[in-house]
Amino acid sequence: MEFHRIIISRTDSIGDVILSLPVAGMLKKKYPRAEIIFLGKSYTKDVIKACEHINTFMNWDDISKMNDADRLSAFKTVNADLIIHVFPRPEIARLAKKAGIPWRLGTTNRLYHWRTCNKLVRLSRKRSNLHEAQLNLKLIEGIAGKGPLTLDEVCQLYGLSKTEALEDKFKKLLDPRRYNLILHPKSKGSAREWGLENFKSLIGILPDNQCKVFISGTAEEGAMLKDLGIFDTGKATDLTGQMSLGQLMSFIQACDGLIAASTGPLHLAAALGKQAIGIYPPIRPMHPGRWAPVGKHATYAVIEKDCSDCRKNGICHCMQEIKPEVIKSLINFEYKQNKAPEI
Repeated sequence: MEFHRIIISRTDSIGDVILSLPVAGMLKKKYPRAEIIFLGKSYTKDVIKACEHINTFMNWDDISKMNDADRLSAFKTVNADLIIHVFPRPEIARLAKKAGIPWRLGTTNRLYHWRTCNKLVRLSRKRSNLHEAQLNLKLIEGIAGKGPLTLDEVCQLYGLSKTEALEDKFKKLLDPRRYNLILHPKSKGSAREWGLENFKSLIGILPDNQCKVFISGTAEEGAMLKDLGIFDTGKATDLTGQMSLGQLMSFIQACDGLIAASTGPLHLAAALGKQAIGIYPPIRPMHPGRWAPVGKHATYAVIEKDCSDCRKNGICHCMQEIKPEVIKSLINFEYKQNKAPEI
């Protein structure tokens, strides 16, 4: 069967979208002439625009605000012959069926998919030992072929080759003689966090002659970080609230490494081939087996133990017990010397 217009529906966060890009890469390999349309939220648009495998961005934020008739028209106008519900939403599944999209693929785990989809895949994420990116690809095995890919194979399918040009004011911040490292301390509640004191200690032990440190995050996070003294030593450059997502991607691409919990910027850095160092709890399903950064130079730190304390209070002491010296040891400063300057 040949598909000509395929919608990938993933209307959630940046990290989840990054780990869904290999789906577009695999579909483009199987159907090179197909138009790949990504249905996502506004704040992930810059990621989608940077992916060479995706032809069109379909903005769910705009569509969801329309009246019923216009919403249905928006789906019909695309004239898709397949929609893949990577992130299931009942309203999107119903719209796709009502719009007459011939093939509608979803998992058997959602009851409404039995009424709205005509291609059902038995796929349990909760009990699986596969990585999230592998699970996304497993969803399309029936139409794209090939069994579960290794993570080394997955990281070749991102296709983030169309990042925008980095603005001069940000280029000037980079030091071509030192390892340019981004720290992303906060997560907007999307992940367990390592803790500000650990990040402050890490900054203190990083060698000034080898490393230039940047702090990224939202403007609100930046104000909080200032109040808590992360910039007091003068060893970290504040980037919080200053960049669009597109510019943050380009800045990450121009840097050497990034350290964070399981957040969008961490997965971006991994997908862009940077030294992405993630800090994770051992608790399922938040553990690195499911959500580790996937990339050629990506790695992570986790204390391997059976612990569920943070299910009760939201604070993961297993993460906070990871010493800054451990994270520093994961940074390969030689990586800077072995690559051509990107600025």
